[in-house]
Amino acid sequence: MRCLIVDDSAGFRDAACRMLARGGVEVVASATNSRDAVRLCRELQPDVAVVDVMLGAESGFDLAEQLQSSDLPRRPAVVLVSTYAEQDLTEMIETSPAVGFLPKFALSVAAIENLVASALPGR
Repeated sequence: MRCLIVDDSAGFRDAACRMLARGGVEVVASATNSRDAVRLCRELQPDVAVVDVMLGAESGFDLAEQLQSSDLPRRPAVVLVSTYAEQDLTEMIETSPAVGFLPKFALSVAAIENLVASALPGR
C-alpha cells in the first residue's frame, strides 16, 4: 500500500510515517495543506491518503471532497484522522467521501487496511 499523509503537525506526520513504514506501508510523501496534497496525489498516485480533519485554516473534509471529485489519474482512498472524538464529527464523517475515520491514537496499518477493504472491496 502506498500512502500520503496530510497533517499540519510535523510531530504527527513524522510519527505516522515511521509507524506505517514499520508496518510495511510505503509512505510516498507528506503534505501540510490541500494544495500540496492534491499536487502530490497527482504526481505520486498513492493508494490511500491519511488526512487530518483540521489542517490549520483548512478542512480535511473539504480535501476529501476535492480528492474524490478531482481529475486525478488515480483517486486515493481517504482515511480521516483527528484528536477529536469520532462522536463529535459523526455527521461530517457520514457525509464525507472518506472510507472512514480513525482517532489519531488508533492509527495503524491494520486499521487503515480494514477501512479500505470494507469500503472498497477488491482494491
